[in-house]
Amino acid sequence: MIIGFDAKRATANFTGLGNYSRYIIDSLACQCPEHSLRMYIPKIYDNAAYDKLLTHSNVISCKPDTRRGLIAPALWRIGGINSQLKRDSIDIFHGLSNEIPFGIERSGIASVVTIHDLIFLRYPKFYKPIDRVIYNTKFHYACNHARRIIAVSDCTKRDIVKFYNINPDKIDVIHQNCHPIFSQKLPLHDVNRVKMAYNLPDKFMLYVGTIETRKNALLAIKALPHIDPSMHMIIIGRKTPYINELYSYINNNKLNNRVRFIHDMDLTDLPAMYHMARIFVFPSRYEGFGIPILEALTSGTPVIAATGSCLEEAGGPSSIYIDPDDTKGMIDAINAILTNESLRYRMKNDGLSYIQRFDNTQMVQSLLNTYDKARNQ
Repeated sequence: MIIGFDAKRATANFTGLGNYSRYIIDSLACQCPEHSLRMYIPKIYDNAAYDKLLTHSNVISCKPDTRRGLIAPALWRIGGINSQLKRDSIDIFHGLSNEIPFGIERSGIASVVTIHDLIFLRYPKFYKPIDRVIYNTKFHYACNHARRIIAVSDCTKRDIVKFYNINPDKIDVIHQNCHPIFSQKLPLHDVNRVKMAYNLPDKFMLYVGTIETRKNALLAIKALPHIDPSMHMIIIGRKTPYINELYSYINNNKLNNRVRFIHDMDLTDLPAMYHMARIFVFPSRYEGFGIPILEALTSGTPVIAATGSCLEEAGGPSSIYIDPDDTKGMIDAINAILTNESLRYRMKNDGLSYIQRFDNTQMVQSLLNTYDKARNQ
């Protein structure tokens, strides 16, 4: 089978959708050498993780065929790509990041789209009006015209049915796993190297994710005055204007010595951060799934997350969940873990057991089943 992918995010993005795209392609390449995988990209970026995909003998990169007089790469990706897919004899085309080319349903090529979330519809206030229009146009078209839809969680599936009135039978929920680097045994010298490199405190709780309003890191910061004063908080992620609200609270409450921001961290250093953290906090108001939670559980770190979306799917029954506006609930959850060693031990071990369900082999088989359903429609 020849499988084509919209791989723009695989080369252009270094987190989030990029990680998902590379994860899917790498998993298929490793487990299904009999299939040919073609990554269609409008432009190539300097991205070592993308280049690593090309080391697989069954993976190639495809750019716009300019010899045929195609116009701008962006227009090629939107719809001009269809003729190139036909010439390449693609059996199935997978839109990895919420969209498919316009008109692909008329090409005879079976298409599948992964929808990660519809947060822009559920929480429109977090998005610019023009972005909401663009996202809605692309996502709605993809859900209506792809032969099959992959939702990254049951929560996202419910949103697709609710907002776009899609038959639930058309949607397959396929959970992804986190990067395999988090499940590798971590030598003590690596942990110590990272601790020294970032001058980390002995005790800290950790947040990983974009520092934006929706992800609600302030809730965890508000707990600091009410917990062990030797406990710090490390926040890792790309900053947005929301960080000014965090700085304001930190300054007004004299927490400057207890909160650290890291905006640029190499993936290879991240497992050590999870390993050293006493607690991982993820009080996001809404997510499509919650990969940082899987990273924490895989690292043996207890998780506190928010109710209201899909985070219970990622964190399982032994993580602690609180309302995203419940400061006291966050304080109580943190103190419970810090003061109860048996609870901490149970959360760690139950978490390690729970994540076994996010198995790469099972994911690839589910993916192939979806492809077969799309081709046979």
